[in-house]
Amino acid sequence: MPSLGNIRRSFVPWEDPEAKPYISFKNVTKRFGDFTAVDNLSLDVYEREFFSLLGPSGCGKTTLLRMLAGFEEPTEGELYLDGQPLKGVPPHKRPVNMMFQSYALFPHMNVADNIAFGLRQDGMEKGEREERVAQMLKLVKLEEFARRKPHQLSGGQRQRVALARSVAKRPKLLILDEPLGALDKKLREETQFELMDLQQELGLTFMIVTHDQEEAMTMSDRIAVMDAGIIVQTGTPAEIYEAPNSRYVADFIGSVNILEGNVVSSGDGHVEIAGPDGQFVGAVRSSAPAAGETAWFAIRPEKMRVSREKPDGADNAIKGEVWDIGYLGDMTIVNIRLESGKVVQAAMINQSRIVDDPIGYDEHIWLSFSADAGVVLNR
Repeated sequence: MPSLGNIRRSFVPWEDPEAKPYISFKNVTKRFGDFTAVDNLSLDVYEREFFSLLGPSGCGKTTLLRMLAGFEEPTEGELYLDGQPLKGVPPHKRPVNMMFQSYALFPHMNVADNIAFGLRQDGMEKGEREERVAQMLKLVKLEEFARRKPHQLSGGQRQRVALARSVAKRPKLLILDEPLGALDKKLREETQFELMDLQQELGLTFMIVTHDQEEAMTMSDRIAVMDAGIIVQTGTPAEIYEAPNSRYVADFIGSVNILEGNVVSSGDGHVEIAGPDGQFVGAVRSSAPAAGETAWFAIRPEKMRVSREKPDGADNAIKGEVWDIGYLGDMTIVNIRLESGKVVQAAMINQSRIVDDPIGYDEHIWLSFSADAGVVLNR
């Protein structure tokens, strides 16, 4: 059965009408003076879901999590966790732990004592506490570092200590605020998969705030894209990437080319668009714009083909000139200047080490793409 992109796991409680949300924001608004950080927002998250809030700085995503953790109270609206209202419940009485971007480790304590801190505060007996700490150290693969202080650890090791401390108390929900921001690129990529495995092994619900699109796409079951205090689209990574509902989402997630024009005709799930970049046909994934309306065709660089000759039988073909070339190892990025002057981007996967007669600068080429390679947007 065809799918909109590859899926990570067959976990889709949001498609089950009988499933009850684990976390619910109902018409939540948060104001700081005259500034509205979160604006009449409603959202449901399900148990054992890895859910990401993605958006630019200042869009309200951290404020949303701080209200869930109890560090802020909504100006209006209600929050529920596992069916229980959270209004008036102080942070320390919520079954929620929050892992901060700075990790907030105690510098005078060793790794084991950092992990044990919350358990000791809760009055857990010494034997049980030591057993739990040993479990956490094994879980994050830091057994041999138990007696080291935070300054003796790498950034990735400190991140794992903070994570172990956060899950040691077995919270119902773990909130992570930019947890991988301090790591270098290679370590961040490795840690993303470690977090995914850990979340599924523990059976916890994770909510994460990030502005890193790749991070959200890699780890999440679902993503909510935020802008100016509202959620503009919620969906799986594949839905957000392949079927954005607006130019804002299309442009925010990954690289995209957006071709503008007027609708010439519409029907059978496709529209014909004419504009300064040529005339082409695109697929519609939601409501189709009517003839005469302005529409935008959003297409990812990897969905475009570059050739010297106009391909036979292509749904769409546009002439252009090679403007810039960037070799990235796994792929080559080609910037192409269309006859209208607009510059678009195509990505060519480097499947072999040797390329016969490679396309070069200033060559006149054809860009081709199928009608369903992108999506037609009307906003």
